[in-house]
Amino acid sequence: MADNKLFYGDNLDILRKKIKDETIDLCYIDPPFNSKRNYNQIYNNIGNEDRAQAQAFMDTWTWDDLAIAGFSEILANDDGRFQSQLVALIQGLHKVLGEGPLLAYLISMALRVTEIQRVLKNEGSFYLHCDPTSSHYLKLVLDAVFCSQGGDFQNEVIWNYQTGGASKQRYARKHDVILFYTKSSKFTFNSDEIREPRTEKSLARAQNPAGARITLDDVDKLPTDVFQIPALNPMAIERLGYPTQKPEALLERIILASSNAGDVVLDAYCGCGTTVVVAQKLGRQWIGMDITYQSISLILRRLEKAFGAAVSNAVKTDGIPRDIKSAEALAHKKDDRLRKEFEKWAVLTYTNNRAIINEKKGADAGIDAVAYFMTGKNDNAKIIFQVKSGGVKRGDIATLRGDMGRENAALAILITLEEPSRPMVAEAKAAGQYRHETMGRNYDRISIVTVKEIVEGGKRLEIPMSLEVVKAAQRAAGPEQQMDLL
Repeated sequence: MADNKLFYGDNLDILRKKIKDETIDLCYIDPPFNSKRNYNQIYNNIGNEDRAQAQAFMDTWTWDDLAIAGFSEILANDDGRFQSQLVALIQGLHKVLGEGPLLAYLISMALRVTEIQRVLKNEGSFYLHCDPTSSHYLKLVLDAVFCSQGGDFQNEVIWNYQTGGASKQRYARKHDVILFYTKSSKFTFNSDEIREPRTEKSLARAQNPAGARITLDDVDKLPTDVFQIPALNPMAIERLGYPTQKPEALLERIILASSNAGDVVLDAYCGCGTTVVVAQKLGRQWIGMDITYQSISLILRRLEKAFGAAVSNAVKTDGIPRDIKSAEALAHKKDDRLRKEFEKWAVLTYTNNRAIINEKKGADAGIDAVAYFMTGKNDNAKIIFQVKSGGVKRGDIATLRGDMGRENAALAILITLEEPSRPMVAEAKAAGQYRHETMGRNYDRISIVTVKEIVEGGKRLEIPMSLEVVKAAQRAAGPEQQMDLL
């Protein structure tokens, strides 16, 4: 079996440069915006009064240089990459929607769906998980990409769930939309793999006129295009603290129906890794992609927990810095979407994916992450981290020492891309040492770790971590904070 692969970076670049034509059997994507929020006002593209409501979407999709470049690329179509129907559609949407976040989002999807159609095998299938307020726009994009090249629209799947609140001003919004397309009229669909048991009531209704019960062969039924699969409640065993996490049962149905054992499953927005975990469990090969290192870190940790270190260690990763040059490149990227990726990568790599990234703004903005370590059977203490890509000085150590007091942290670690000066090292040593009785050793209260030591020397945090504390923090966090904990 070929290597399973996890790519860190922009999925458009990865699809174009790393994934060959017609190599994927099944692709599922759940684009990175919170589909449970109300985006109606965003799509109207009106005024500043709606920007607060639209902020979560605006953080990801804005009419910026990326959107302008994508729009120009589609319209110019210099290399003939785009179907004429898609070019005409984007031109029309530009006239109707104007230059705003919705058009930026649709351009981003059009660029990537074009590549996904290319990499799918002729018998391949594609599922796009989306928000009901944008599904009609996305269906136009998918029709232009797939149907114009011999593909077919198969289903608009409604995923119905009961979790979450409800407004008294409208019907409760309790569904997502999953658009199912195939690259050609010949495709995999394993109906027998996804049959559901009938209820006693439906069995009773199915009695024949003579009163005899139906045969055992008729007990199971094929699911309809309305999936009644529960969403993950806050206390679900599967719950990882990731706000858009989907239940494994949902991906199991899709993967069982539209792929076979040994097939290659792609998730180009793999988030917390539900697709790749289910693919692994069902004996499929898989490829995952994500632009955030938190996702890559979480997926590797999730695979290790579910299948053991042998499986997670066997995953082939791509795009993760492996030397000082690539670390410097990540630190100096100009893409606004990646402005904190260097800090996340540095901390999570050094802690073997055990730290909690701090995204909050405010008095503790200087702290990039925290971690908890065991000090006894039932006790723990806190470590705080700060990451610097340049301009480090002695004063940074003094500031970090103050942060330790405010945060009641036992240890602090400064990770720096630059080599520390002698005054910095002296200032750190002056903070003294912490005695870890269980380990029977002393630790510097403030440590300075260079990125070079991490990538070239393999240096890692050598202290027993308290994972249960992390899980408790995730459960206690509100919905706006849970993603940051991972």
